[in-house]
Amino acid sequence: MDVPVVQPASQRSILHVLAPAPAGGLERVVRALSVGQAARGQTVTVAAVLERGQRRSADAAAEAYEHPFITSFAGTSVLVVPVIVGRRGYLGERAAIRRLAAQHAAGIVHTHGRRPDVVDSGIARERGVPSVTTVHGFTGAGLRSFVNAAIQRRAFRQFDGVVAVSDTVADALMRFGVPPARVHVIQNVYDEVAPPLSRPDARARLGANADEFVIGWVGRLSREKGMDVLLAALAELRDRPLTVSVIGSGAERSALEADAVRLGVSGAVRWMGHVNDAARLYRGFDLFVLSSRSEGTPIALFEAMDAEIPVVATSVGGVPAVVSPAEARLVPPEDPHALAQAIREAYDDPAPGRARAVSALLRLRTRYAVGPWLDRYDRLYADLAAARARRAAGRGAA
Repeated sequence: MDVPVVQPASQRSILHVLAPAPAGGLERVVRALSVGQAARGQTVTVAAVLERGQRRSADAAAEAYEHPFITSFAGTSVLVVPVIVGRRGYLGERAAIRRLAAQHAAGIVHTHGRRPDVVDSGIARERGVPSVTTVHGFTGAGLRSFVNAAIQRRAFRQFDGVVAVSDTVADALMRFGVPPARVHVIQNVYDEVAPPLSRPDARARLGANADEFVIGWVGRLSREKGMDVLLAALAELRDRPLTVSVIGSGAERSALEADAVRLGVSGAVRWMGHVNDAARLYRGFDLFVLSSRSEGTPIALFEAMDAEIPVVATSVGGVPAVVSPAEARLVPPEDPHALAQAIREAYDDPAPGRARAVSALLRLRTRYAVGPWLDRYDRLYADLAAARARRAAGRGAA
């Protein structure tokens, strides 16, 4: 595994750990948090756990530095360290993160996502420093995912602080047995990485004609994101000339493509795969659809609000806390007919959607600023460190 030797940082050092996908809401949150903390004078290291696969070590290391998540930090003061491990190389991963924590004198170990929550969070306890995780939501289906989720839920109970990105996530965590005193709701915010493209440029990237009505769908192709619900809705909209641009990748793509063929809507769907700068393309959409079965606080929704385009979204998780009916058309989850009706209304009479989009942009600008969000994480870290110090003093007195 490849972990560079560096000089120890200050005791205020923060170590973030994740196993990043090429892009996604979790990755965007980690970037915004770590860059913001570094700008406030904290020493921040981000450990990006990447599997080597079949490549030789040198090839894997070179490829790691081209990973979209790692390249997104170019020009920032955050040190991003690829931790390259073999498949299921959990012991090696833990040893590498332990070394990083020691080399950078980590005073906080903050993990993000199932793998680091389970494999790496114990390093904070070894060091006697606070362990924090941010829970962005719950994903996956099938027996393997169920077992992995159960293991992660047990791990949550060992953290000093468990951050939920919405009230619904917080409620679920407490049902899983996490002590309420350890659960802290800190809703995600939006931090623009790059300015959006103009509508003509975005449309060109999307391959859309000037008069084409384009529905944007952005996310991971997995069951909880509900792309299959949108496909079923499209089957009710064959009388409208609609095109759906699907931006994202995932294990269910082949099955979803087969669903589109079965439903007779494959000609209305463009599968664009992963796009590094997807947020820059939103102004090319005429409508953004979020069809999820479950959500935390979706970054894709913030991106649509920032682009000032109409939104149709399922009323799940943290979505209703971000947008009310005054900012988006909300529909029930797993209801293709309701979703189809909302899309039909947006196509037939776009004016109400445009008005909601204006209100959504104003809400984004006034309620989801980065500064107060960073303040909340700063206070959480300080409170957890103080609580640990009190417990240590109490044990010493005893």
